[in-house]
Amino acid sequence: MRVRPFYLLLAGGRARPRLAAGVAPAVAGAGLAQGRRGGQCGGLGCTQGNAYSLPRSPADPLRNQTAAELLSFLQQRLEQSNARSHEGVLSFTTAEAYRKFLARAQQSGLTVTGQLDALLTVRVHYDNLTDLQRELLQNAGDYAEVGANYLLQVPTVPSKEERAAVNQVPFGNDTLAFPRRDRRPQPVGPRHDHCCARQRGLAGCDLRPGAPALPGCRPGHGAGTGTEDGHGTAVAALAAGVAPDAPGVAPAAGILSIRVTGADGLSDIFTLSQAIVAAVQGGAQIINISMGGYASNGALTSAIDYAVAHGAVIVAAAGNDQAAQLTWPAADPRVISVGAVDALEQQVLFSNSGPQLQVTAPGFGVQTAWLDGQRVLLDGTSASAPIVAGAIAAVMSVYPQLNASQAWQLLQQSASDAGAPGDDPDYGNGILNLGWAMNRTNPAHIDTAVSSHYYDGASGEMEFVVQNRSGVAVTGMTLDVNAGGADSSYDVPRSILAPSTW
Repeated sequence: MRVRPFYLLLAGGRARPRLAAGVAPAVAGAGLAQGRRGGQCGGLGCTQGNAYSLPRSPADPLRNQTAAELLSFLQQRLEQSNARSHEGVLSFTTAEAYRKFLARAQQSGLTVTGQLDALLTVRVHYDNLTDLQRELLQNAGDYAEVGANYLLQVPTVPSKEERAAVNQVPFGNDTLAFPRRDRRPQPVGPRHDHCCARQRGLAGCDLRPGAPALPGCRPGHGAGTGTEDGHGTAVAALAAGVAPDAPGVAPAAGILSIRVTGADGLSDIFTLSQAIVAAVQGGAQIINISMGGYASNGALTSAIDYAVAHGAVIVAAAGNDQAAQLTWPAADPRVISVGAVDALEQQVLFSNSGPQLQVTAPGFGVQTAWLDGQRVLLDGTSASAPIVAGAIAAVMSVYPQLNASQAWQLLQQSASDAGAPGDDPDYGNGILNLGWAMNRTNPAHIDTAVSSHYYDGASGEMEFVVQNRSGVAVTGMTLDVNAGGADSSYDVPRSILAPSTW
């Protein structure tokens, strides 16, 4: 089978180049969820409280205001504890307005610290907020959006929202056997070592302040030793590693690693938006983001727009805060948001949930690579996201006629139902089942299962979901139930088309 040269971006850290021999290129793809739920966050400073609401026209607060009113607005929007101090992210209505601002910025008392030409967006530093106030008063019509540069971070594992305690079971080195639904922890997808040796290695760049310039996206990818470097290595290995004790889902995938975090593990909305654009321009079709935060702005929305318009799609970690909402960018409905389950298909206690959640995947005690040849057991949706990203790449390697969005849709349709029947905020469309997706047209593949059982407290009834995960229709199935010592048997309706759910 001929391999197409797709690439996979992993943001939120970087893999060490000496591991690059274990990250061979092959197909990589990503999926797209077209506005399934919720709204988007506008550039005037979405916060945790209104992160899912539709924004008003972004430029409205900049017009028809007194100087005092505008200053108060800017203080509320920009001077927040979860944003970079003395910074703003400014987007412009036209290329001409953008060009004129760049020419006058220094005279206006503003220092441009980053540019996103493709999005007509800049990152600025101000010593005094009145300098920005004066610039906006004089040129309000030039601005599309003004927002804070919100902080993002690699997810931690705190405990917040009350949830029933469960005994979580780790995956160890059997992670790949889970989405394949077999007992062989082997990498999924062809390696094609003979055809791709010339492309082996790690392409990357560093977007942190003071790093080399972006063009070519090659500098700044020397070996690192910090925790954020270990996190990036772990994420990359889960998607595309080839080591037997740290296998990846798509071992032939090439890695375009764009570093966005500092030594403290923190990044920001502008830098992440810059990384998304750089990834698209670098040829990435699947963009994995294993980090997030609880606020967004127009720059990130525009960056996601840019990725979608260029056929690239984004997979992101839902967050590890045990919260009933997702972090950004996972909260954007166009992003494939991923929660975590353990080896018993239970939602992991810390995994964020919410109506935007798309799918769940292994995320507890997952063995993967770390720095200096080490192996670690990783907990978190940071692990779940690259497993889904790698699964999309693997589907595209088996079905080369599918584009990235179609590959994701196949995985979405082939997810194992869990939790409440159908789509739900804890599991999304269900649990990743790559084996089912890979065998949908294989007539020799027979796999029927009671996917989940769910007690509906309102009706007092137990609901069972039976899925036919085979490559053909299956007839003659019965569901035997023992409840309170009493046995019951139910005929399962004929599966007319495979796969199907009853």
